[in-house]
Amino acid sequence: MRTFTVLSCLAALLVCCGVSRGADLAVVKTIHIGGQGRWDYISCDPETHHLFVPRSDHTQIIDPVEGKVIADIPDTQGSHGVALSPETGRGFISDGKGVTVFDLKTLKPLGTIATGQGADAISYDPATKNVVVMCGRGQEASLIDATAPIESAKAVHVPLNGRPEAGVADDKGRIYINIESTSEIAVVDSKEAKVTARWKIEGGDGPSGLAIDVANHRLFSGCHNKVMAIIDTETGKTIATVPIGSGVDACAFDPGTGEAYASCGDGTITVVKETSPGKFEGATVKTLPGARTMTVDTSTHTIYLPDAEMQPTTQPAGGNGGGGGGRQRGQMKPDSFMIVVVARQ
Repeated sequence: MRTFTVLSCLAALLVCCGVSRGADLAVVKTIHIGGQGRWDYISCDPETHHLFVPRSDHTQIIDPVEGKVIADIPDTQGSHGVALSPETGRGFISDGKGVTVFDLKTLKPLGTIATGQGADAISYDPATKNVVVMCGRGQEASLIDATAPIESAKAVHVPLNGRPEAGVADDKGRIYINIESTSEIAVVDSKEAKVTARWKIEGGDGPSGLAIDVANHRLFSGCHNKVMAIIDTETGKTIATVPIGSGVDACAFDPGTGEAYASCGDGTITVVKETSPGKFEGATVKTLPGARTMTVDTSTHTIYLPDAEMQPTTQPAGGNGGGGGGRQRGQMKPDSFMIVVVARQ
C-alpha cells in the first residue's frame, strides 16, 4: 500500500506521544486511497472487515488489510452513509435518489428506493429489519423494509419536527435519533413507525454523532458545544456530560472494550468509559486535522477515519463530512484522500 511520507512520520510520532491520560490508542498508519470526491459517514462490516465509504457521487468499498479499493458503486450522487443488513444480504446507501440498494456479496447495485427529502445518516434496525434514513430537509425518518422487493418497496415517513442527524437502534424495535435543531433525542417505535418520546439533552447543544451501549442502556451523543452527553435509554435522563473536541461529527461504541468514541474535526478522538455506575471518564487520542467521522471494526477494535489533505482556506465552515460542521472548509488536495487507522499499542 502507498502512504504519504509526511503523514506516516506524523503517525509514528502520534503513536509515541499522541495519547493523553493513559489511553493506549494511537494512530498506527494511514492508508492512501486517492481518487475524487469528498466523504461523509463511513461504515464497517465486522465479518469481512470491509469499509464502505461514500465519495460524493460514488461509494467505495475498501479492504483496509490490503489497503485498496475492491469495489466502487457508481451513480450514488450526494451519498452520505451506508447501512448493512446481513440477514437480507443487502447494503443501503443514502444518496440523492433516497437509497441505492446493493448486494453484499457481489457489491453490485440492485436498484433504488425513494425516501424523504435530504437523505443523510442511515442505520439498520435488526429487530424489525427496517432501514432507517434520517432526512434532514424533510425533518423526518424514512423507514424501509429491508426484506421487501426493491421494485415495490416504499418508505414509511415518520415526522420528527426537527432536523435529524444520526440514529441508532436498540435491537428491541426502538430507534433513537439526534434532533440537531432542538437538542433532543426522538424515540421512534420502528414497528409502529411513530415517535413515542422526546428527551431533552441536558447540557448538550446541537447533537451530531450518536452511539448506543445496548446492554447497559446508554446513549452517547456528541454535541457541538464540545461535550458528549450520556443518556439513559430507560429513563430518558441525561446522566453525565464529558468534554470532547470541537467539530464532532461521529460517535461509536465498541461493546468489546466498553468504550464510546467521539471523532472531531480538530484532530481528536475522545474515548469515554463508564468507570463506575453513572460515572464516566474521557481520554483524548490525537488523530489528524479534519478526521471528523469514523467507524469501529468491533471484531478487531480498530477505528477507521476518512480524511484528506486540504488547501488553506479562510471561508467559514459548513455542511457535513470532508470539511464542514465546525471545520474550515477548503478544497481537497488532488489524490490525497486517505483512511487514518487508530488501534491499540
